[in-house]
Amino acid sequence: MDVIAQQLAQEEIQNPLLPAIPEIVIGLIAFAIVFGFLAKKLLPNINKVLEERREAIEGGIEKADAAQTEAQSVLEQYKAQLAEARHEAARMRQEAQEQGAVIIQEMKAEGQRQREEIIAAGHAQIEADRKAAASALRQDVGKLATDLAGKLVGESLEDHARQSGTVDRFLDELEAKAEAVR
Repeated sequence: MDVIAQQLAQEEIQNPLLPAIPEIVIGLIAFAIVFGFLAKKLLPNINKVLEERREAIEGGIEKADAAQTEAQSVLEQYKAQLAEARHEAARMRQEAQEQGAVIIQEMKAEGQRQREEIIAAGHAQIEADRKAAASALRQDVGKLATDLAGKLVGESLEDHARQSGTVDRFLDELEAKAEAVR
């Protein structure tokens, strides 16, 4: 049984789950040194970087909020300018329509005036042509009447004063008869 007890004692010494006490002490001292170094040197730097990052993020959020507020105000200004431009365009369209109506009225009035001038000039021309035709007709009828009367009477009626008086009297009688018929 001694052999079994020895084997059990050896197994207890070599148990990998339970390290030897000097190893545990050396491991704890090494851990304390590494932890102390990290706590003194590395942890403040890590905290500093984390703080800077937090401030940068908060600053970025504040900048984003400020930019969003500014963008919103610019959008409102743009909308106001757009509404004003639309209102101005509508006003200009209305003015153009009113001016167009006035121009159309002026053109109609000018056309009416020109038409009346043309009609009056036409009437005046017709009247002048009628008088010229009547005068030419008087002369032609007078000459024909004088020639005919001369042939009937058998003598020449060359006396101009007598001829004009006879012709005028004859034509006046014809005009009187024509007016009486109307």
